[in-house]
Amino acid sequence: MHFKNTLITTSEGLFEGSSLEAEAGFITDLRLGKRLDTLPQGLVLIPGLIDLHGDMLERELEPRPGSRFPTPMTLKELDRRHTSAGLTTAYVALSFADFSKRSDGLSLAERLIDVVETLMLERPYLGTDMRVHARFEIMNPEAAPLLETMLGKHQVEMVSLMDHTPGQGQFRNLENYVEYMMKWLKVGRDDAQYELNRQLAQPRSWDIVHDICKLAKANHLPIASHDDDTHGKVSLMQELGVSISEFPVSLEAATSAKAKGMWTLMGAPNALRGGSHSGNLSAIAALEEGVLDLLASDYYPAAMLQACYQLSCLGVLPFHESLKLVSLHPAQAAGLTDRGCLEPGKRADMVLVHISDRPQVIASFVKGRLVYWNGHYADALGIEINSRQTQNI
Repeated sequence: MHFKNTLITTSEGLFEGSSLEAEAGFITDLRLGKRLDTLPQGLVLIPGLIDLHGDMLERELEPRPGSRFPTPMTLKELDRRHTSAGLTTAYVALSFADFSKRSDGLSLAERLIDVVETLMLERPYLGTDMRVHARFEIMNPEAAPLLETMLGKHQVEMVSLMDHTPGQGQFRNLENYVEYMMKWLKVGRDDAQYELNRQLAQPRSWDIVHDICKLAKANHLPIASHDDDTHGKVSLMQELGVSISEFPVSLEAATSAKAKGMWTLMGAPNALRGGSHSGNLSAIAALEEGVLDLLASDYYPAAMLQACYQLSCLGVLPFHESLKLVSLHPAQAAGLTDRGCLEPGKRADMVLVHISDRPQVIASFVKGRLVYWNGHYADALGIEINSRQTQNI
């Protein structure tokens, strides 16, 4: 694969008139042209986006209560969403939480086994490097044995610790929790209040959490905390071996995590929309305070690239710096040393983007292999990729 006379984004900046060569899935040569201070309209080659937390799969599997679709089909549909948004590596979040029977008669444990084992089988046919991010809810110790088994089989690539106990974290206000459950579960106030009382009565299982973290560390996996709200919570998470603070809900927590050398992650939709949908810490405010390292899709893959572009338009960060939030920094946080930037020796995970009023993904490449092609848009721009995959743009 050879790109020539191309605007290329590296971790150092934007360079027009550049060339890149890749062979056997890896970048073999990179020659940079003139450096630009601002992002022009037109075509630009950027690193493939790396998403450490995407909650889309469970909704893809069951978009309506009781309406569940086949797992292989769902994985392929999610893969299309990923590649069309420029995601080349994606950690799909799966909840290890309530193990009660569902409407189809299957427990969550049985569903998780189906999803994870199907993903292992489908990986060769997916465009994205799709990985398992296990969200362990510490109030549900019955989920621990299954997670431990999957860790033992090396079926999990990331672990995060969920503590959704009402009264702290994302739901510091109990009334907000009741209203959230009414909307999310589509239930009345009495049912939401019952769920609140059940959650408050559920003890946290810290011994089990220690065991899970020990196994994750033995497998050299990244461990994340979730919805940190205080300095004390961050300190506790660090003692458990956590290296990523996901979605800190307060500036205090984000600042504490950064001071302790942890990576901080927030949602790209938060950055794109200009604030948290639940009234917590704003991603832009965290960036302006210098306490935000990573952006994840959260629930909307397209937000990752769009947020980076918007941050550059608002003057919060230059475009090449904003891209680090979704490429280089996630790679470093997850220990993925073979990707995250465009330089010789790295995987040829790349995205060709057209910049106009909004960035539009034209093509996505994973290890040099074309996994997404926006043919209609490319035809309108007069772009072709020939049989030798040489692109002159």
